Amino acid sequence: MTPNEFIPKIAPCAVEDMQATGVPASLTIAQAALESNWGGSGLTKQANNLFGMKGKGTAGSCTMPTKEYVNGTQVTVNAAFRAYHSWSESVADHSMLILNGTRDKPTRYHGVLNADYKTAALEIRKGGYATDPNYTKLLINIIEQYKLYQYDKKEGEQPMTAAEQKEFEEMKGTIKQQAEWIKSQKELAQMPCPSWAKDAYEFYKPYIADEKGSYDFWRQLVINYRKENNIVVNK
Repeated sequence: MTPNEFIPKIAPCAVEDMQATGVPASLTIAQAALESNWGGSGLTKQANNLFGMKGKGTAGSCTMPTKEYVNGTQVTVNAAFRAYHSWSESVADHSMLILNGTRDKPTRYHGVLNADYKTAALEIRKGGYATDPNYTKLLINIIEQYKLYQYDKKEGEQPMTAAEQKEFEEMKGTIKQQAEWIKSQKELAQMPCPSWAKDAYEFYKPYIADEKGSYDFWRQLVINYRKENNIVVNK
C-alpha cells in the first residue's frame, strides 16, 4: 500500500478519534505508518494491528517476530501482539493506551494529548512507547513530509469548505492582483496567523506588513496560495 492509499484510509478514523480523545490525528497516522510499514506489515495484514501493540486485542492475539533495542543493540524476539477486527479498532485501542497509560503509570503518555505534532512525537517517545532512539525524528519526518498536521485542525478551523474549494479552482488573477487584495484587508488585522495559514503567510510575506488579519482574510489567503501553487486538497 502506498502512502497516498494509506493516508486517506486511516485519516477519517484518526480524526474522529482525535475529536473524542485529544490524541493528535497526525501522530496517530504517523505512528500507524511507521509501525505498519504503510499498512504492509505482516502484523497489519494478519491482525489489523497498526501500532505494534502487544497483548490481546478484540480479536485475540498474534505471535510475530519483532525488533527491539536492548542496551542500544537491536535484537529480534517473538512476541504476542494484539489482533483486531478492523483498523478502527486498532486506532481506538491505541488512543486508549495514550489516555490510560500503564498500570504503573496511568499518566505516562498524557503529554501527547491536545499537543502540537512535534510535542506529541517527543512525548510518545519519552513515555517509552518505542525503544528506537530515533523514534521522535522518524515520526516528525513522516508528519512533515506528508503534511499530516493538516488533520489536527479541530472542527470549524478548516481553512477551506467545499464551496471555498470550488472558488479556489475557479479563481483567476496574478500575484500582483492578490497583493492588492491583501492590502485592502489591512483594516481587518485582528487575528494572529493561525497554524493552517503559515505556509500561505510565508509565501505572501513580502506583501504583508505583519502577522495579523481577520479569519476570512487567512482563509482567503490560503485559497490564493493553493491556487498560485497548484495545490489540490483531497476531501
